Order: sequence, then C-alpha cells, then structure tokens
Amino acid sequence: MNDKLENKGEELKGRAKEAVGDATGNEQWQAEGKSDQAKGSLKQAGEKIKDAVKGVTDKK
Repeated sequence: MNDKLENKGEELKGRAKEAVGDATGNEQWQAEGKSDQAKGSLKQAGEKIKDAVKGVTDKK
C-alpha cells in the first residue's frame, strides 16, 4: 500500500511541477514535471500488474 501512495505522490508532484513550469515559462520544470508524472504512472501500472498476478495466484 505504501508503494502505491508513493507512486501516486510522485505523479501528483509531477503535475504540480509541470503547472509551475507552465505558469513561469520554465521549460526545465515543465519537462521534469512530465517525467515525474510518467515515472509515477509507470510504477502505478506495475503495482496493478503485481496485484493482478497476486490475485490469480491466490485463487489457486
């Protein structure tokens, strides 16, 4: 559960960083924000796959 919260937090941090970059015209922050969002989303997808596999193996 902790990993899921951290991954969502990373995605939200990325959204905030991108928004600040957009508001200030800071291209580096925009890029970092998009990168953080992508990392968080990928990690969340990995958690979903892990949960799905665990659900299948628990049923056996």
